[in-house]
Amino acid sequence: MSNELIKRIFSSAILLPLIIYLIIVGSLYFNIMLIICFIISFYEWNNFSKKKVLKIIGLFVLVISFFSIYKLRNDFNGEYIWVFFVLLICISTDLGGYIFGKTLKGPKITKISPNKTYSGVIGSYIFSYVLSINFCFLFKNYFLNNSYLEISIIIFLISTVSQIGDLSISFFKRLSNLKDTGNLIPGHGGLLDRIDGMIFSFPFFYLLILLKIFKP
Repeated sequence: MSNELIKRIFSSAILLPLIIYLIIVGSLYFNIMLIICFIISFYEWNNFSKKKVLKIIGLFVLVISFFSIYKLRNDFNGEYIWVFFVLLICISTDLGGYIFGKTLKGPKITKISPNKTYSGVIGSYIFSYVLSINFCFLFKNYFLNNSYLEISIIIFLISTVSQIGDLSISFFKRLSNLKDTGNLIPGHGGLLDRIDGMIFSFPFFYLLILLKIFKP
């Protein structure tokens, strides 16, 4: 096991329980976490964005993203369930891509992110669907307003948006000749390296609710 992987596992084991706790508790503690994460994310984006227009776009995207997380946690029936739903899809998408990509390897998708492979994409969809649909069954009372087919399609769409978000941040990092957006989290890089897919996935899911495509 590489030192990088050990660092990644260790930092995840510390941060994940804390994040889960704050999401469940909600209230002021959750809002403070959001504010801190927003500030760190914009600081990292501001540091690696070379052009002013990219800095402005980044600020706009991050404001929309964190506002969506706040609304999902506080405004809908189900409380923290919807935040966990999107979070689980994004994390399992990353995990599936990493495991399948490292194990099966195969053709690369794009030069923008040289570690991305077609096998990783397949793994992303498989992991996100299996873990997320089981989450829906576990908390089925919250998903009764949506059919099995609707939920399956939404999981697929959010996983797709998460992967596009990952590639988008990779593109901007490549423009700036950077491997990571920072070094805040050992084994992971910067905060943006961990939440790149989530930045786009949370507003997307929030929009689906506003358009009544998904019914909480």
